Amino acid sequence: MGKARLGFGIIGCGTIAPFHVNGIMKNKDADLVAVSDVREDKTKEFAGKYGIDWYTDFHQLLRRNDIDIVSICTPSSMHADMTVAAAKAGKHVIVEKPLGINLEQTDRAIKACQKAGVKLAVAFQLRLEGTFKGVKRAIDEGVLGNLILGDTYIKSYRSQEYYDSADWKGTWEFDGGGALMNQGIHGIDLLLWMMGPVDTVYAYTGTLARNIQVEDTAVAVLTFKNGAFGVIEGTTSVYPGLEPRLEIHGTKGTVVMVGNNIERREIIGEEKEKPIYKESSVGRGVAEPTDIGMEGHRLLIEDMIEAMKENRSPAINGSEGRKAVELILAIYRSARTNKAVKLGT
Repeated sequence: MGKARLGFGIIGCGTIAPFHVNGIMKNKDADLVAVSDVREDKTKEFAGKYGIDWYTDFHQLLRRNDIDIVSICTPSSMHADMTVAAAKAGKHVIVEKPLGINLEQTDRAIKACQKAGVKLAVAFQLRLEGTFKGVKRAIDEGVLGNLILGDTYIKSYRSQEYYDSADWKGTWEFDGGGALMNQGIHGIDLLLWMMGPVDTVYAYTGTLARNIQVEDTAVAVLTFKNGAFGVIEGTTSVYPGLEPRLEIHGTKGTVVMVGNNIERREIIGEEKEKPIYKESSVGRGVAEPTDIGMEGHRLLIEDMIEAMKENRSPAINGSEGRKAVELILAIYRSARTNKAVKLGT
């Protein structure tokens, strides 16, 4: 990395943008330069808080030579096209999940960044937090033995008013899906990261409580390529919403995570009195989308800057970001066809 400090731009001034701002401002090697959003009043107000430049056309932001990295914080259907545009402008990209709402979009974004020689990071920031990194390390070191079961339960609550607040929410065209593609995707990414790739999936999805196009409730049964089995449950219709739960079981023991904390860890040969590790008390967006804490995005920004310094790939690159999208689309396909779906077909 030639520059002492890196310039950041943010595209999209909605709910998640302040989390990126916080991460940028807390890094000594980063400067927030400009933001862009199609809504002029909101963009001007947002920029005014930080004394930075603003645009209603994101292409103007991309033309600035003092911006090295852009954070894309727009609705899901825009992520891939904006990533491609940023790559063509020579900007490194941090994009909110999902990278795309179908595999064509996702692959196009990945290839554009590869062709332009820019780095791409996807905002599955929970992978970078201490609790989850520790469990992943234990799995990789064989502490749990051979994996047998891996289950994730993401039971959130979103009211009808939430979906009615913007015409793109709860639509296939702009959201790409519902309880899984949006709220559940972080838990699904963690499950895949820890358990490994899925071989087949059989699923049911439905719209049971909300007046929306996409699913508000889904269940899926998985077989992993390592021979383990698993379950995914995702919903936005459970009141008042429960903390996300991730359970990993191996031949030597079990780890159960609730929210960002380890609720239970019992391994053969370990002392049962071993204290439970508490990462934080912040929520995971169970009932309020903004109740997720700032630390994950700070770590995401930090990892991108370190990746540039070390000339390596970001921890959650485009290929990693693709995996959860592929599985969710396979779940939707299984539910539509009432058949088991083998991934990669």
